[in-house]
Amino acid sequence: MYAQINGTRIFFDVEGMGWVPDGPILRKKPTCFVLHGGPGGDHTGYKPGLTPLSEIMQLVYIDNRGSGHSAEGPPESYSLENNVEDIEALRQYLGLDKIVLHGHSYGGMVAQTYALRYPQNVAGLLLLTTSPSHEFIEKAKRIVEEKGTSEMKAIAQVLWEGAFSSEEELTRFYELMAPLYSTTHNPTPSEEERKLAQDARKRSNRCYQALNEGFGGFLRTFDLRHQLPAVKAPTLVMGARHDWITPVEDSVEIAGLIPESELIIFEASSHSVIKDEHGPYIATVKDFVQRRIIEAVEQQV
Repeated sequence: MYAQINGTRIFFDVEGMGWVPDGPILRKKPTCFVLHGGPGGDHTGYKPGLTPLSEIMQLVYIDNRGSGHSAEGPPESYSLENNVEDIEALRQYLGLDKIVLHGHSYGGMVAQTYALRYPQNVAGLLLLTTSPSHEFIEKAKRIVEEKGTSEMKAIAQVLWEGAFSSEEELTRFYELMAPLYSTTHNPTPSEEERKLAQDARKRSNRCYQALNEGFGGFLRTFDLRHQLPAVKAPTLVMGARHDWITPVEDSVEIAGLIPESELIIFEASSHSVIKDEHGPYIATVKDFVQRRIIEAVEQQV
């Protein structure tokens, strides 16, 4: 499905009912916008991993402008500012009241920014392996220098410079960095596993220009630390002990800044928590949503 908003066409897909039969009434479930990483990622990597969450929330998967199935535009339009405003425009387009934001990696940076700009529209924040400031970049550089191979160090330099020149080069980046992204990465996959990975790559449509805009530009000055104490929405912060790109201490920092937030560290995961510890991740999110968000949403009805 598409929404023509803010001068562009944004792709979104909905999983799960918003209103469910409960005896003599229709009970409203929270609506959760799923915000992908990157910049320049897309929503496909979250399917079907997030599907169990549709039991308790209606999920709205979104591709940022220029990414996935959304319309392309001038690279300079692939900005944090526009990503935030597109979320607000889509919320209005869908006629929604308060929304939950599930933000992974760069999506978590977008979610935090949105919550600060539109606090009245946020029912809850689910922040997964993300950061509050540009300082994550220097920390990630040190981790690559310590743990990376020579090939990893070389391709990571392209990321730091925001200098990818093709989709093929970006694909090569993710292939080389896969052992750092996931603790469950298998360097010798079976034929079936290889086929599944190939299919996943073909489904996705990453935008290297958006990634360049972020790491070559606005992410170098991104910093919400002084503003985060103003966040009032129920917030779950989820970090990963072995995360190389948004290091675990950044999740600890976010949780320390947002009042009454809850923090969990996935001890066996890297950046790809949904893959590395899928069962514990689903259980953690469900528990938090049921305790901290659903009751508040039902009170709106």
